Amino acid sequence: MSVSSIVRTMALRFEVLGRFNRARAAQLTLPHFVCQTPLFMPVGTQGTIKGLTTSQLKDIGCQIILGNTYHLELRPGSELIDELGGLHKFMNWPRAMLTDSGGFQMVVSLLHLADITEKGVTFQSPVDGKPMLLTPEESIQIQNKIGADIIMALDDVVKTTITGPRVEEAMYRTLRWIDRCIAAHKRPNEQNLFGIVQGGLDPVLRDICVRGLVDRNLPGYAIGGLAGGEEKDSFWRVVAQCTSNLPEDKPRYVMGVGYPLDIVVCSALGADMYDCVYPTRTARFGTALVPEGVLKLKHKVMADDVRPIDPECTCMVCKNYTRAYIHSLVTKDAMGSQLLSYHNLFYMMRLSRDLHTSIIKGCFPECFPKGDVPEWVCNAMEVAGVDISACCLPLSSSQD
Repeated sequence: MSVSSIVRTMALRFEVLGRFNRARAAQLTLPHFVCQTPLFMPVGTQGTIKGLTTSQLKDIGCQIILGNTYHLELRPGSELIDELGGLHKFMNWPRAMLTDSGGFQMVVSLLHLADITEKGVTFQSPVDGKPMLLTPEESIQIQNKIGADIIMALDDVVKTTITGPRVEEAMYRTLRWIDRCIAAHKRPNEQNLFGIVQGGLDPVLRDICVRGLVDRNLPGYAIGGLAGGEEKDSFWRVVAQCTSNLPEDKPRYVMGVGYPLDIVVCSALGADMYDCVYPTRTARFGTALVPEGVLKLKHKVMADDVRPIDPECTCMVCKNYTRAYIHSLVTKDAMGSQLLSYHNLFYMMRLSRDLHTSIIKGCFPECFPKGDVPEWVCNAMEVAGVDISACCLPLSSSQD
C-alpha cells in the first residue's frame, strides 16, 4: 500500500501521509474535525475536562475529547442531551468527540456491583442503588443520542491480571456482542462504530478476535483490555501483535494509554489514537509532565523555585507562572490543579504533534527521551525497526 492510500466511509476518511517503518502519520477526517495522528484524547467524564473550558482545549490543540457514556447517561441523561442538540452543542465543543460504551465502568470500575450475562451487564446504580441493565443495543442507542463522531461497541472487559477460561469467554462474547451493536447502530452515516479487540494476554485469543472484527469491516478498531497492571513486556507485545494484523488503512486506537513513553512506543508499533485520565488526574495531585519525566510541585524544594515548570514549554502556564506559585496552590486551591491540567494537556498535544511531524520528516527516534530507558522499550523498538541507540542507553532490569 502506498503512503498516501486513503480509506473512506460516509463518516470517516483516513489518509496515511507518512511512515517510519511501522509508525504512521495520518489525517483522520471526522464529521466535526480533521485530525492529525498520532493523537491523544483527554477524558471528559460528564461533558467536561475537569478545570478547563472548551476554549482552552481548543487553544492547546485538542482534536478529540472522550465522553463517558456511563456517567453522561446517569447525569444529565442521553434523552436531554439529544433534545438539546447532542453533546457537541450541549458542551460547546465544535471539534471531534468519541464516546466509550459504558462497559468499562460497569465491568471493571464497578465490578463488585455488576453481573455479566449474555444479555448484557446488570449492575447496581451507585447513585440510588437500583438495578440497571446495559445491553449492547442500549449502549449504542445511548451513544446515538449523545452524537459523538466515534462510538465504541460494548465489549466484555476483563483485567489483564485475570487468567483462565474467563478470558476466552469474554473474547467470544465480545465478538457476539459486536454483531448486536452493528444491528443497533442507527446513524452509520454520521457516527463511526469501532470494535474492540479483546483476548487478554493470550496471543491465540487476540488473533481470533482481530480476525473476527476485521471480517465485520468496521470504520476503525481499538485494542482493549490493556493498561490494567500487566507487565510492560506483555503490554507492548499485545499492541505489536494487534497492530500488525489490523487493517493498514484504518485507524487503530489503544485504549487507556496515557503515559508519554507508552504512547511513543505504541506509535512506533503502528497505533494512532490514545486516551487516558492520567495527565489531568496526576495534575490534581500536583504533578507536572516534563521531558525528563514528571515534576512534583508539592515538594518543599519547589517553594522558592522561580523557574517555570518547563523552561522550554510555550504554554500559558509556563509563560506566566513559577513553580513556587503553583507549589503554593497544589492540593489547596482549585487553581493549582487547573494550571497543571492545562500544562499537562498542552504537553500531550505537543507530543502528538511532534510524533506526527517526526514520522513525516523521517526523524521519529528523536521523540524518545534522552538517557536511560527500560529494557522493554528496547525490545519493542527492535520489533518496530526503530534504532534508538543514538539517544538512549538501555536499562536491562527496569520494567517501568
